[in-house]
Amino acid sequence: MEALAPACALVDHVHGLLSQSPHIAPRDLQVIADEGAVRLHGTVGSFFQKQMAQELLRRVDGVERIENLLQVNW
Repeated sequence: MEALAPACALVDHVHGLLSQSPHIAPRDLQVIADEGAVRLHGTVGSFFQKQMAQELLRRVDGVERIENLLQVNW
């Protein structure tokens, strides 16, 4: 159970950052975290939004690897 708490806290933190960004609609995104690896799933409206989501994660403590699996839906 102890390993789940940090992962859940990291997911919550990432969701909070994404929801504060004027460039991204977090309701269309799924965030999965496991031992410092964060995976983004979902749909965004442009490659810029996809890149901005990834750039936000680069600054988060505890994120060691980012898998940006976001799909761009024009």
